[in-house]
Amino acid sequence: MTKILITPRSLTRTGHPALELLKEAGYELIFSTPGRQPDEEELIRLLPGCVGYLAGVERISARVLESAKDLRVISRNGTGIDNIDAEAARRLNIRICRAEGANARGVAELTIGLLFALVRWIPFSDAGMKNEQWTRRKGIELENRVLGLIGCGKIGKQVAIFATGLGMKVIAFDCSPDYSFSPDNFNWVSEDELYMKSDIISLHLPALEEGKPLINKETISKMKSGVYLINTARASLIDEEAVLEGLESGHIAGIAIDVYAQEPPSDYRLVKHNRVIATPHIGGYTSESISRATRIAVDNLLKNLQ
Repeated sequence: MTKILITPRSLTRTGHPALELLKEAGYELIFSTPGRQPDEEELIRLLPGCVGYLAGVERISARVLESAKDLRVISRNGTGIDNIDAEAARRLNIRICRAEGANARGVAELTIGLLFALVRWIPFSDAGMKNEQWTRRKGIELENRVLGLIGCGKIGKQVAIFATGLGMKVIAFDCSPDYSFSPDNFNWVSEDELYMKSDIISLHLPALEEGKPLINKETISKMKSGVYLINTARASLIDEEAVLEGLESGHIAGIAIDVYAQEPPSDYRLVKHNRVIATPHIGGYTSESISRATRIAVDNLLKNLQ
């Protein structure tokens, strides 16, 4: 019986009805350690003999791929593939498939949730009350505030629709702008114009080439003093040292983050800062997003393996 490896934490923990389609097609399902992101050694132990791989956000190195002599298809249960050594996959003739748009709604809704939490300091206030401390931080109202979106694909567009519905002005920069998208109170702008005009900046783009940070000392210096940042995209997009420096100086009023270079993080300095709101990569962690992503990932495996 040919085998398929399943590694997303949401699926190894509780499974999903869509996986039954793989069993019905004659595949044996192999699961990594339930609820835990597999490391390189676990992947090297489990992948040999597998023709398919339904993958999460774990790092999939060239060494891992080279150990999987029978592997033909990696199907992500999300859109990002920067965790996969794509060059090694091409060299080994392993196809990579994505569940495009599956988690767009979930990530967009989390972004708006973090936006409210950040500008009104909701977690800070809650923590104080639970510690019997009556401590307050002044917030801002969102009406007529400028939200800058760096990256405006499916997730960014959904965020823009939500934000304009709140009375915000939305501007966006994208390397390949879709000019057919033009709701009221929305404009496409240059990257520098976005930095200069935005009260809040939210990131919705893939990792840059070679993992270079987009938010660094230079770009932060172009931003308004007191800017708020939100990153639900990729950890490598921000230079943590530069952001910490900006938080300490007050140039950055606060930042909300949902993605980390290592998950769980090995360095909690940014997470523990009192002007940081941190969530454990829950953008696409909704019942609906998981179901959509799993169904698409399973369909991609069946189409490409058969």
